[in-house]
Amino acid sequence: MGIRGIIKAMTLLSNYNRLIQSSKVYEILDETPMQKMKNFSDKLNTNVYLKREDLLPIFSFKLRGAYNMIANLSEKESKRGIIAASAGNHAQGVAMAANKCGIKATIVMPITTPITKVNSVKSYKVNLILKGDSFQEAFEHTQELVKKKNYVYIPPFDHPLVIAGQGTVGAEIIRQQQQQLDAVFVPVGGGGLLAGIGVYIKDINPKVKVIGVEPEDAASMTVSLKNKRLTTLSNVGLFADGVAVDRVGNECFKIARECVDEMITVTTDEICAATKDIFEDTRVLAEPAGAVAVAGVRKFCEKDSKRTKQHLVAILSGANTDFDRLRHIAERTDIGEKREGLFAVTIPEKPGSFLNFCRLLNKYSITEFNYRYSYPQQAQIFVGIRINSQDEISKIIRTLKNNDYTAYDMTNNEMAKLHIRHMVGGIPPSSLEDELIFRFEFPERPGALLNFLRNLNPKWNISLFNYRNHGAAYGRVLAGLQVPPKERGMLKKYLDSIGYKFYPESDNISYDLFLAGENI
Repeated sequence: MGIRGIIKAMTLLSNYNRLIQSSKVYEILDETPMQKMKNFSDKLNTNVYLKREDLLPIFSFKLRGAYNMIANLSEKESKRGIIAASAGNHAQGVAMAANKCGIKATIVMPITTPITKVNSVKSYKVNLILKGDSFQEAFEHTQELVKKKNYVYIPPFDHPLVIAGQGTVGAEIIRQQQQQLDAVFVPVGGGGLLAGIGVYIKDINPKVKVIGVEPEDAASMTVSLKNKRLTTLSNVGLFADGVAVDRVGNECFKIARECVDEMITVTTDEICAATKDIFEDTRVLAEPAGAVAVAGVRKFCEKDSKRTKQHLVAILSGANTDFDRLRHIAERTDIGEKREGLFAVTIPEKPGSFLNFCRLLNKYSITEFNYRYSYPQQAQIFVGIRINSQDEISKIIRTLKNNDYTAYDMTNNEMAKLHIRHMVGGIPPSSLEDELIFRFEFPERPGALLNFLRNLNPKWNISLFNYRNHGAAYGRVLAGLQVPPKERGMLKKYLDSIGYKFYPESDNISYDLFLAGENI
């Protein structure tokens, strides 16, 4: 780093810690407790503590940063009124903070925001505007109103006062932790919480590791730190919507470069498993973003067996989950815990085949079995099998292949897990001409499907359609379209124009096995 770099980092730390120590957050909230996760700690043979930010009035840490910035506004700024864009927790934090400070607030939320979060914001008597399908569209509308009405914009993460408010979490951890602390795991969206905690801890106790955790399909901080420059992701996964950010904040990135020791990315299934781990120790239903840090702890410990008897803190950042999401979380938990493998297996279409298959795997428990008659000679089955470790998946594949079964591992096939397992049961008698398969993310709002269909070329037949609602802002859709090769350029332009994220899946093996209508 060099002397100049060290001096710069020291100045950064000391300046921010003055802001953190003078934060006004305790005018509206009390310190949140630390709680040891006894069951989880025993599993990992270490000591894991939860920082319970879910116990704040809005069930999220976001109140800290929002209140600290709003409470520090000048009288002139307060009279102008404030505005914020958010799809959830930041909106609730700004609404509550504005209510406490007696400041007029306007909140812009996407139309797709779950009704529970909309109702929570409404309860604070703010001016609520529903605009657009995404946070970006809501944000753009706030900027229009800032120019038109001269409101003060309250950002969700990229402002020194917001970062300082979030930094009080780090100050509380240092005050509350009795044993020598080894590492703190922080969920990362825009990076405000990571920056605030990191800048405080590295100034007070630089030996403590600060570890950021992101979903692997929304790893904007991980990619930016690796590239040594701010990087915008082209696509962002939506499951952990509280941390689904395509670009971290400028100020947050600057601090992270000085204060973050390591970044860990976790899968959707690992987040679901962490949600269960939290529930088993606390009986709290964490939102997906709130469970990200615990998923990171598990990955950190499993990566190195020497990491035992350490003292690790994970931030439970929020518990604003929708009840409808529990179905999806429960469905994916066993895979995240490495207790279930999913397989596609070809077996002979004759009496006794299933019995022989079960005898071959008699030491395993079958958790799921999906089948419908398809071909006269052979059958395709989708099967779930209880396992004790990830290594058993390859052993099962070898066992099946050694006994002349064709078998494929579907455990990490997103299309298979989201759609195929719910669709096994019927295929066309022969392959459909010119069929293309796509996965879509449709905004959860009235008219989304109509918008998709309205401009679809009427010559293109919809040959397959499966919709899955997981209680999030976006629904998952699997669709088949019959499009002649010469018209596929036109199809690409259409798909780009509707603005829905899509993923081509025609080459997915699960499509060939269960939906394609031909015996491969």
